[in-house]
Amino acid sequence: MTEPNLLLLLILLPFMGSVLAAMLPGNARNAEAWLSGAVTIVAFAIAIRLFPSVADGGVVRRQVDWLPELGLNFTLRMDGFAWLFTILIMGIGFLVVLYARYYMSPKDPVPRFFSFLLAFMGAMQGMVISGNLIVLAIFWELTSIFSFLLIGYWHHNAAARDGARMALTITGIGGLCLLVGLIIIGHIVGSYELDDVLASGNLIREHDLYVPALLLVLMGALTKSAQFPFHFWLPNAMAAPTPVSAYLHSATMVKAGVFLLVRLWPVMSGTDEWFFIVGIAGMTTLVLGAFFAIFQQDLKGLLAYSTISHLGLITTLLSFGSPLSAVAAIFHMMNHATFKASLFMAAGIIDHEAGTRDMRKLSGLFIFLPITATLAMVASAAMAGVPLLNGFLSKEMFFAETLEQHSGVWLDRISPYVATLAGAFAVAYSLRFIHTVFFGPKPVGLPREPHEPPHWMRRPIELLVLICLIVGVVPGMTVGPYLHAAVVSVLGDRTPEYSLSIWHGINLPLIMSVVALVAGVALYFLLRGYLATCEDGTPFLRNLKGQRIFERILVTISWRMARWMEANFGTRRLQPQLRLVVFLAFIAGLWPLFRAGFTPKVPTLAGVDPVFAAIWVVGGVCAIGAAHQAKYHRLAALVLMGGAGIATCLTFVWLSAPDLAITQLMVEIVTTVLILLGLRWLPKRIEEVDNSISATSRMRRHRDFALAVLCGAGMSVIAYAMMTNPLPYTISDFFLLRAYTEGGGTNVVNVILVDFRGFDTFGEIVVLGIVALTVFALLRRFRPASDSVGVPEQQRRQNEYDDAAEDREVGTTVHDYLMVPSVIMQWMFPVTILIAAYLFLRGHDLPGGGFAAGIAMAIGFLLQYLAGGTRWVEDRLRILPVRWIGFGLLMAAFTGMGAWLFGYPFLTSYFQYLDIPFIGKAPVASALLFDLGVFALVVGATVLILIALAHQSVRSHRVRAVEAAKVEEQA
Repeated sequence: MTEPNLLLLLILLPFMGSVLAAMLPGNARNAEAWLSGAVTIVAFAIAIRLFPSVADGGVVRRQVDWLPELGLNFTLRMDGFAWLFTILIMGIGFLVVLYARYYMSPKDPVPRFFSFLLAFMGAMQGMVISGNLIVLAIFWELTSIFSFLLIGYWHHNAAARDGARMALTITGIGGLCLLVGLIIIGHIVGSYELDDVLASGNLIREHDLYVPALLLVLMGALTKSAQFPFHFWLPNAMAAPTPVSAYLHSATMVKAGVFLLVRLWPVMSGTDEWFFIVGIAGMTTLVLGAFFAIFQQDLKGLLAYSTISHLGLITTLLSFGSPLSAVAAIFHMMNHATFKASLFMAAGIIDHEAGTRDMRKLSGLFIFLPITATLAMVASAAMAGVPLLNGFLSKEMFFAETLEQHSGVWLDRISPYVATLAGAFAVAYSLRFIHTVFFGPKPVGLPREPHEPPHWMRRPIELLVLICLIVGVVPGMTVGPYLHAAVVSVLGDRTPEYSLSIWHGINLPLIMSVVALVAGVALYFLLRGYLATCEDGTPFLRNLKGQRIFERILVTISWRMARWMEANFGTRRLQPQLRLVVFLAFIAGLWPLFRAGFTPKVPTLAGVDPVFAAIWVVGGVCAIGAAHQAKYHRLAALVLMGGAGIATCLTFVWLSAPDLAITQLMVEIVTTVLILLGLRWLPKRIEEVDNSISATSRMRRHRDFALAVLCGAGMSVIAYAMMTNPLPYTISDFFLLRAYTEGGGTNVVNVILVDFRGFDTFGEIVVLGIVALTVFALLRRFRPASDSVGVPEQQRRQNEYDDAAEDREVGTTVHDYLMVPSVIMQWMFPVTILIAAYLFLRGHDLPGGGFAAGIAMAIGFLLQYLAGGTRWVEDRLRILPVRWIGFGLLMAAFTGMGAWLFGYPFLTSYFQYLDIPFIGKAPVASALLFDLGVFALVVGATVLILIALAHQSVRSHRVRAVEAAKVEEQA
């Protein structure tokens, strides 16, 4: 397989593995682990295979055209920096999978865990190798969604639900800001391709929109990497299973923000705005995260705040804007991933074996867990920056960079002191982790008797700690080439000379390290007595918790503001909301015409066919009558509305648009019947009790009537102007000339829907599927108002017959009031299917198509429900509308993706004439498969709504029967 195709496989493998994992049975614990491990190992091997191509600044690209006219292409791009993150994602991902196999309980829904984990892995992988800004934003949001699912995996736990909601809210808002910022950058550059953006640094920095773009991009990056003031969501995400925490904190979720900062560092850094915003956020996070970590009583809480602090260290380095600081930032990303993943896994082992993570209850565990304790001590020392470990090297580079002069302002001058203070705090919380948990007296009253875990559960920690040691002793021979590949891909010609030597002599950075070590040890022993008994939290700031502030903000927005808006703008009636929407639409349509000085021609009656005019008069009368009767008789209003629809259908026929006429007729039938079935669930109208209300009501109706006339007249003017003003070249000419030559069909409307505007159609059917599922979900929980219409006499008799048939175990139900129509409707089912197939197959050249055929097929099911009743139909037919919807979406999507296999943009249609035996030449177009997806989804969506209404009727009958039985018993 070629290297560009390997990039595509890197993303597809985790997502395909996620789907397979979700399908495995709940007790397939080993199979889930083997599947997930195989996916990560194969992806890791692919990354190793690609290293020679990116080692010296090379780039591997794979571009799949999506919407090339808009600059939106599915571009994958791997350079040395993306390769480094791929190794972290897949390498640590494999270790997390191995660890999770022994950590997760057999009682947990393991398929769901591994499915979410693999999907998150795929989203993260897609983000790091995205070569298009919009594609990057899509994968960015996917990481937020799947991290939400992982954090809330134990959804029965309130803390997990709250932590997941907080993480999704904060990172989701940041993601929306990032999307806008990336769109602005694409506008500045004139392209969304990452290569073009990275080559336009001066253009971006000198543009007037640089500051808005910078603020929006930083909003996305700082929220994702939990930087101040958005740091509070990360500790609350500790309710996730420990394997999730280890993965999110080391190689993936929280690293996404600093990854983005490094990725855009060449084009957005080097300005005062960048230095102050990123620098203040980074330094504040560096110190506060380390300070808060000292006072945490939960092991994972301590590690969470330490992660925040180390991310602040990376952010601070990137704020300086010097090439050497970028090198140090990339190096520390690698080091932090190794020691933090191992520490979280060690914390998970302690919790798993001892039954608690509360450090006030833990002590002396070295006796029970000697190997785990040794590994955790080495990893903690690396986190503290002890010499001969990898954390020391990048910390020394950080100290050295703080001593350099970057801008000369106060923020630059205080950075060495801030770095030393944060280093002392890091030593203090690292020492506390080691000393409190593993030394001291034997623990008393632990939920479990601690002992070493299975050796395969400990293997990932051993490997990661070994890396910390080897990199700390011989960094140049181990990570030197890989770090160089990442640095060159980011800095290019600006790559500086740097050294990974362990010893640089006695210099100021070394003195800062010694001061931090001594001060950190002294600080811990000074606070040791207080820390042993204090509450979980930080002194002086215990009540100033980010979670509490977040909850209050949400309450203010969702409750107080909502109550205010409801009090001022809310109403029990639908008309005021509709009135506002219609009025705003009228202004929005009128304003451009007014600015353009539009003056329509005065219409004349010359050449108007009296029959056509009569159709319009009838349609207008029906529409006005429906609006009038809606206040008095809903059934009459529905009939009149159907008359207006038929007039519209005849108009399409008159104006030579049979395709639209067929679709309109089918839609009228289905919507009329569905609305008719739902009429009885509507509550009674609010009666007007006095003359003042009646007068107000009359004024309101006059106002609504005037607004309706204005909007109707405005649409008429626009339509008349478009049809009467001669234009040299219209959009219809474009489609008429190209429908057959480029789309392979003579039915221009259908060719537009499935070929020229296929992407729009795909989006519309996605929306239709979502709407159908939403309606179904709402109707499942819907309970009719107490004043809704009772069960009609016919339905009561039908239900009685159905119940009697069930009691007699008879295969059919006979309805005396619908005997002949029901038999005819049942016989019509095969005919309806045949008509639907006929409309579908002829759609590309003659009136018809997938949408009209889908509606026709749905009418066939609708007739069966009307004729036989819900239970009768579902005893004989397995419709499964949700699967129809899923099949339709997959068919449409795979048809579009099939064009990629031949190097064409998404949904590019192909047609050819084939010689069929005994038939001759016949046109065959790939758009037929796309139309099949439309057909299946329309059938599923329509029938799903029908089934929801039908089940509501059955449920209502049962409820009323139970109530009647209770009344009889009481009597």
